[in-house]
Amino acid sequence: MTGFDILVVALVGFVILVLMAGIKTVPQGYRYTIERFGRYTRTLEPGLNIIAPFIETIGAKMNVMEQVLDVPTQEVITKDNASVSADAVAFYQVLNAAEAAYQVANLQNAILNLTMTNIRSVMGSMDLDELLSNREVINDRLLRVVDEAVRPWGIKVTRVEIKDIQPPTDLVAAMGRQMKAEREKRAQVLEAEGFRNAQILRAEGAKQSAILQAEGQREAAYREAEARERLAEAEAKATKMVSEAIAAGDVQAINYFVAQKYTEAMSTIGSAPNSKIVLMPMEASSLIGSLGGIGAIARDVFGDNGQGKTGASAKANTTPARPSPSRSTPVVNPFTKPEE
Repeated sequence: MTGFDILVVALVGFVILVLMAGIKTVPQGYRYTIERFGRYTRTLEPGLNIIAPFIETIGAKMNVMEQVLDVPTQEVITKDNASVSADAVAFYQVLNAAEAAYQVANLQNAILNLTMTNIRSVMGSMDLDELLSNREVINDRLLRVVDEAVRPWGIKVTRVEIKDIQPPTDLVAAMGRQMKAEREKRAQVLEAEGFRNAQILRAEGAKQSAILQAEGQREAAYREAEARERLAEAEAKATKMVSEAIAAGDVQAINYFVAQKYTEAMSTIGSAPNSKIVLMPMEASSLIGSLGGIGAIARDVFGDNGQGKTGASAKANTTPARPSPSRSTPVVNPFTKPEE
C-alpha cells in the first residue's frame, strides 16, 4: 500500500467519523437543545437529526413527558395555631425545552422547593377544620399558585395533590370526642324530628277520625230522626184509624189496638235486665172485656152508620152505664189457672 492509498483510507475514515458525529437520533418523549460555540441555537425533535460536527453540540436532553415529583412530609402551622404534618405529590411537564434548560438550574429541586413553600403558605391561611374538610380547595389553590410561578421556566404543573394530613395525637383524640358529640347531637335531632313527625301524623289521624266520627254521628242522628218521624207518622195513622173505628163502633179494632199496646208494654217490662216483680190483675180479661162499653158509647154517640145523634136522645145517652165484664165476651186470662 502506497502513501496515497493510506491518505485516501484516512480521508474516508475521517469523513465517516464526521458523518457519524453529525447524525443524532432523538428518542420519543425527549427534546435536545443544540449549542453552537456554547450558545443555544435550536431544539432537536424526536427522530433523525443532522448537526454540524465539531461546531454544534448537544446542550441539554429534556424529558417532555409528564413527570411525578414526590413532596416530602413537612410540618405546617394552621391559622388557629394547630400543628399538622402534610405531604403531597406534584405532576409537571416540560413544554419549552430551551426555557426549562436555560431559565432555571436544577429544575426538579426548584419545583420541589416552590411546591413546599406554597403548601405552607396555603395551608397556614386556613383553620384546622377547614383544612381537614376542604382538601379539594387546597389542591386547587396550590395548583393555581405553583403553575403560575413555574410558567417562565417553560413548565406546566398539571396537578398538585395533598396525600395526607396528620394532626397531633392529642388533637386526634379531641377531634374524635368532638365527632362523637356531633353524631350524638345529630341523632338526638333526628329522633326529635321523628317524634314530631309521628305526633303530627297521629294528630292528623285523630283529626280525620273525629271528622269521620262526627259525620257518622250526624248521619245516624239524621237516620234516627227520620225513623222517629216515620214512627210518629205511623202512630198518627194508627190513632186516626182507631178514631175512625171508634166513630164506626168497631169494637174489634179497638180491642186489637189496646191489646197490642198492652202486649208491647208487658214485653218491654219483661225484657228489662234488672230484677223485677210484675203485679197482674186477677181478671186480666176484664181490661179487654170492658172495651165493649166503649163500642156501645160510640154507637150511641155516632149511630149505627157513624152519624151523631141530636136532641134528647143524644143527651140521654151521654152517661151510659159501663157494661160489666160478665156481659162481654169472655177472654181467657193466660196468667190464671182455669177452674175445674
